[in-house]
Amino acid sequence: MVNWTEMDQRIKTWIMEAGSSIRESFKHSLSIHTKSNPNDLVTNIDKETERFFIANIRKVYPGHRILGEEGQGDDLASLKGIVWIIDPIDGTTNFIHQQRHFAISIGVYENGVGRLGYIYDVAHDELYYAERGKGAYMNGVRLPSLTEVSVEKALIALNATWLVKNRYFDERKLVNLAVQVRGTRSYGSAALELAYVAAGRLDGYLSMRLSPWDFAAGKLLVEEAGGCVTNLFGEDLNMIKINSVFAGAPILHGRILDEFLLKD
Repeated sequence: MVNWTEMDQRIKTWIMEAGSSIRESFKHSLSIHTKSNPNDLVTNIDKETERFFIANIRKVYPGHRILGEEGQGDDLASLKGIVWIIDPIDGTTNFIHQQRHFAISIGVYENGVGRLGYIYDVAHDELYYAERGKGAYMNGVRLPSLTEVSVEKALIALNATWLVKNRYFDERKLVNLAVQVRGTRSYGSAALELAYVAAGRLDGYLSMRLSPWDFAAGKLLVEEAGGCVTNLFGEDLNMIKINSVFAGAPILHGRILDEFLLKD
């Protein structure tokens, strides 16, 4: 039997410790490498932070499995059992260039269902977290249920890259949406943008291509704040594969799907 309360406290302690180490790294030079392309960056801090979490999880919860961005966890074909989905630094480019607008993201899933989710804005010391059925919080304060707004009054996160021709989605639909909403923003961290939706700082978030570690924690946060998280076709996310992602309050989410994303 899992003691989720005890696990929650352990994870928060580990996140605070990791965050402190990351802030300390601001004083030192980084070792920077590329992964799949010149803009897909990873630093020694990403790898060290992931190793820190994996070592703690292996020690305390040896039967649990781990899906980590930097590939130091397990090779998973399913989310059977308890699986930790970890992004040690979401927004690595921001971390390198700005030392802000990046986050630690951890989602804990049980048989494919999100149970615990954490997004820690390290530079601003803001910890967003949620436990299934118990609501979403930021630094101990419960986040209110999402407020519905019209499309015309919505502030959505949408990277300008997706508004030009791309191979994932019809960019004309996204352009039509972008010119109808009140405004668009892009912070360069999927985890933070999902946390901002949960906190009501954004009304919606859209991305064409995210990995599970980008959205595992944020999905639970948004849902616990009363929102919906699907792909851009209104379908459930596949938690072990790359997905498009669309998050927002239920009515707004439905309107954008019907009037923009699914409309011929």
